[in-house]
Amino acid sequence: MTDLWLAIFHHILVFGLAIMLGAQAVLVRQGMTASDALRLARLDIGFGATSGLIILVGVARVIYGAKGYLYYVENVWFWAKMTTFALIGLLSIRPTLRFRAWQRAQQTDARFAPPPAEVRSVRSLVLLELRLLAAVVAFAATMARYTSI
Repeated sequence: MTDLWLAIFHHILVFGLAIMLGAQAVLVRQGMTASDALRLARLDIGFGATSGLIILVGVARVIYGAKGYLYYVENVWFWAKMTTFALIGLLSIRPTLRFRAWQRAQQTDARFAPPPAEVRSVRSLVLLELRLLAAVVAFAATMARYTSI
């Protein structure tokens, strides 16, 4: 039963992460308002917290899950999923830094608008993160069915 609850929680968290990335993709656009910058900063906190919970629940699944530790550590698709998730985390650093900077700028200047070049750059990273999250889901489905290439 533990395995089932961990799987359910893990999946809900991943869906939540996808929703948050999708919301970021919608908000990061030319003509963003100051309130959009504030929403992005707040949303990014949720993104970070959810990512951390995904990792914690994932570790619990490896340790306490029905398939056992060896199933995961010997599965190439598990490592593809972990590597891709780590890449998403690395790619999210720049958007996080920009969201925080935009929030601070908006607090000092209510008319602040992020520079168009920054918006384009951050948007492309968020969209790449979203694509990579789709790959994580594909690797997870493959991992559940196959142990090697």
